[in-house]
Amino acid sequence: MFAKINHVAIVSQQYALLANFYQSIFGMKTSKKFERTVRAITVGDGYVGLNINPRKAGRPAGLDHFGVEVEDVPTVLDRMKTKYPAADWIERPSTRPFAGITANDPDGNVFDLSQKKMENRQGIYVENDGNQNPRFISHVAMRTMRPDEMARFYSDIFQLESRNAPAGDKNYYLTDGKVTLVIQPYSIRNYEGTSILPPGMDHFGFTVEDVEQVKIDLDEAIGANPIMNPIPLGRGKEAAARLALAQRQAPYADHFISDPDFGLIAVCGKN
Repeated sequence: MFAKINHVAIVSQQYALLANFYQSIFGMKTSKKFERTVRAITVGDGYVGLNINPRKAGRPAGLDHFGVEVEDVPTVLDRMKTKYPAADWIERPSTRPFAGITANDPDGNVFDLSQKKMENRQGIYVENDGNQNPRFISHVAMRTMRPDEMARFYSDIFQLESRNAPAGDKNYYLTDGKVTLVIQPYSIRNYEGTSILPPGMDHFGFTVEDVEQVKIDLDEAIGANPIMNPIPLGRGKEAAARLALAQRQAPYADHFISDPDFGLIAVCGKN
């Protein structure tokens, strides 16, 4: 493939706790050779890196963006400039070991862009060998008011392969062969009876070898360390409405959980 989704990024004021959570529940691993814990903690599943960044003043917490590694960055920038003038980009500081450029799609959603085998790659972005762990990041989802156009944008720019949605599913699914970008239609009316969210990043998800075993592992982790306890989902009328919305918007998910800092995670079985 011309492009691969190579990382997902979270912002959290509990970033060290989240790193422990994703290692303990989903088997992700930190780098053996490179640590940058003052800036962030990065864990990997063998293919995708999960960047857990400390929250700073004025920056919202939660799922922040995703990153794409491509065969040729100038080709991507030329496609954006000629086909999608509302898309734009800036260069990142040289200290980022996973991306050289940050860009926005025509709806304002932000993504990182990196050249394959870029010189300043370090840590997980070198150590990920492409072989996914038994529990691996399989998709990242965003909400947009213009799903048709955004699906065309990511297909045109990154040559991601489109997969047909099941009957009645209004999402778009674009994949690099291992990780899928899910583009969900946004409507404020979806949030009747619950807290209203704007368009933007929605959730990311893991495919696992056994959904029930994940539930058992989570219970055991909470028993051993109560600080690992995720935020409960679906308790109360508003929370139940939000969970029901997530289930409608992500019909591929078998189960939803929250990480300890309110991040929404879809858990999918392999079959």
